[in-house]
Amino acid sequence: MTARRILGITLLAIGGVVLVVIGVVAYLYYESVTHEPLAVAYVENCSACHGEHMEGTGLGTPLVGVEFVHGETVEEIGASIANGFPARGMPGWADILPETEIRKLAIYISERRSDLGRDFRVGMALEIPEGTVRSELHDFRIETFAEGLDPLPYSISPLPDGRFLVTEKKRGLRLVSADGEPSPLVEGTPAAHADAFTVPLVALEFGTGWMMEVAAHPDYADNGWVYLHFGDRCDDCNAVDGPVSMNKVVRGRIDDGRWVDEETVWSAPVEDYSAMPDMAAGGRLCFDDARRLYISVGMKGPVNYYGIQDLGEPYGKIHRVHDDGSVPADNPFLDDAEAQPTAWTYGHRSPQGLECDHRTGRVWSTEMGPRGGDEINLLLPGRNYGWPLTSKGVDYDGTPVEYGKELGITFDLADIEQPVVDLTPSPAVSSFVFYEGDAFPAWRNQMLVGTLKATELYRVELDGDRLVHRETLITDLARIRDVEVGADGLVYLLLEHASGGRIVRLAPAGAG
Repeated sequence: MTARRILGITLLAIGGVVLVVIGVVAYLYYESVTHEPLAVAYVENCSACHGEHMEGTGLGTPLVGVEFVHGETVEEIGASIANGFPARGMPGWADILPETEIRKLAIYISERRSDLGRDFRVGMALEIPEGTVRSELHDFRIETFAEGLDPLPYSISPLPDGRFLVTEKKRGLRLVSADGEPSPLVEGTPAAHADAFTVPLVALEFGTGWMMEVAAHPDYADNGWVYLHFGDRCDDCNAVDGPVSMNKVVRGRIDDGRWVDEETVWSAPVEDYSAMPDMAAGGRLCFDDARRLYISVGMKGPVNYYGIQDLGEPYGKIHRVHDDGSVPADNPFLDDAEAQPTAWTYGHRSPQGLECDHRTGRVWSTEMGPRGGDEINLLLPGRNYGWPLTSKGVDYDGTPVEYGKELGITFDLADIEQPVVDLTPSPAVSSFVFYEGDAFPAWRNQMLVGTLKATELYRVELDGDRLVHRETLITDLARIRDVEVGADGLVYLLLEHASGGRIVRLAPAGAG
């Protein structure tokens, strides 16, 4: 058993907010300083021919800075390692290394080629490109729309009149005018807690009680309902000493800068609240055409695999309710007395994006894996999406993801719903949107997907549940926390940056 897993079990057994905080810091520090077991495997098996830094030698070609003739994906790189190219002097490794070791090498090479290592790009400089950005189907400009937000924003929701609702993790909810001017915080919303800690080496902030998604009701113009998804925090309210939190969804209205008419839409018993930070809590919302609300809850259990495969626990699930919080009669687990009645799908790790495709009626999510295994998933009712039993990535210490052995869970891989798009190596996929505007007609009905570590925006074209094409529209911009389409048909990106959060928009190059 690895030190990382022993740490997780210890946290589960001991509990207590102070110990959990210390444990999470130690856990992430452990991940950081041991992030190179894959590098050791590369040096031991590959460096003699391809160079210690993949620069190539007289015996083997470079592995970075060149195009791969036989494919760039992890699967294609793995096949090249397994089969080799005997005619060119490279042996196949399929009879020498197990399949898991070959995939680890393929992930490591792909990470190096994509510059997707340990750097989470928190301290990168922010430069908004000037002039025209070229892409395959549309050329566009990137314009700053709103500035002066908290460095850690989370969500934007466009309103019919051109304004935007904006949440900031540690501060709360505000409005941004159609001219890009942020209002003061809306008074009276659920609390957002500013205390947090920064993990050494990775420079990411962790905390509990954060504000997450905001979503306007599809009939907002008529009913004024605004939905908030947040980490509901309390102190010494269950068996864990100190502050704990859990996802909660409420709705209310904004009247002259104040939050009024609040109603609870979805919540979990206080016994399920934990000191696990809200970073992987999911916290997204989307409405389908029948006004049913989908709610993503990530790994908020005492450790990152607890309760996710247990249908009786709220963690690691996508939940579905009516817009008033009542349970739809066709939810998939209603006949299971031990299951969460609101559960729609399960086996989710860190669902960072959640959207309903109004053209097809299907529901989709983006999800972060560990080292590799970021996913775009089609959410089918009652299906298991695999965490923590399996992943197309590997764990941070280089071992396969197979927590089912510790949990005593046996499974058939055929029963695990596989991602439609496997994003390995991990770009730290974030939120996305289906483009439905008029400003970029050739993008219509396609996904625009943001990333955090890669700081890129992707255009993803699907045919049903099959990936057709993926294009990188923007590179090296900033950590893209949310993507939305405004009432004007332009694409709006919510950027997270140490100098202050901001909203930028993509406008056609010939407009204005």
